[in-house]
Amino acid sequence: MILDLHNHSIKSDDGRAKVENYCQWIRKRGLPIDGFVLTEHRQFDAESDYRGLEDRTGLLILKGSEVETDYGHVLVFGVNSDMLAAFDFGRVDLSLERVLREVSRCGGVAVPCHPGRPRVGMCAHVEQRGAVEGVEIVETLNGGSRGRENQVAASLAERMGYRGVGGSDAHIVSHIGRCATRFEREIASIEDLVGALRAGGYEAVQWE
Repeated sequence: MILDLHNHSIKSDDGRAKVENYCQWIRKRGLPIDGFVLTEHRQFDAESDYRGLEDRTGLLILKGSEVETDYGHVLVFGVNSDMLAAFDFGRVDLSLERVLREVSRCGGVAVPCHPGRPRVGMCAHVEQRGAVEGVEIVETLNGGSRGRENQVAASLAERMGYRGVGGSDAHIVSHIGRCATRFEREIASIEDLVGALRAGGYEAVQWE
């Protein structure tokens, strides 16, 4: 099962892609992914229902979030009402330590994303202030990364013993499917995804 874990639609402030258009692009181009996760910036889109679109396209469409912390941006999977009450998704100065703790307590998984990117990635902050306890997974392949940013992320993961995932970080239709995560198990729901991320048995993958 191959899922692209990091994407943004028009629900995000800088997203320019409609979810239906993502699906059309995946099928038209024959991209080797089985679905994707929408991780809108500083929010959780509880309103949108993509089940009909899933039925029409045969793609799994899940929802998460991307929040902003003092150690860079973090993908959050398994968002629920308890988690939404635990911290303000809209803040840009969240404590990574707190986000990791509360997401875990509420049954989800938090994944620092594009860690090799300056300012909004975790690597530079780790070098300056040290590692934060509780990180287990980082995004080692990001479709929007430049230069050596993905190599820096992979190096951090290897050094710290973190597991790695991949996501396209798509904001426009043609960028979806650049990076993804290959899971050994089948995934049919956000609960399945959270369980798989916790259990291991996956790898980040990338296509040109």
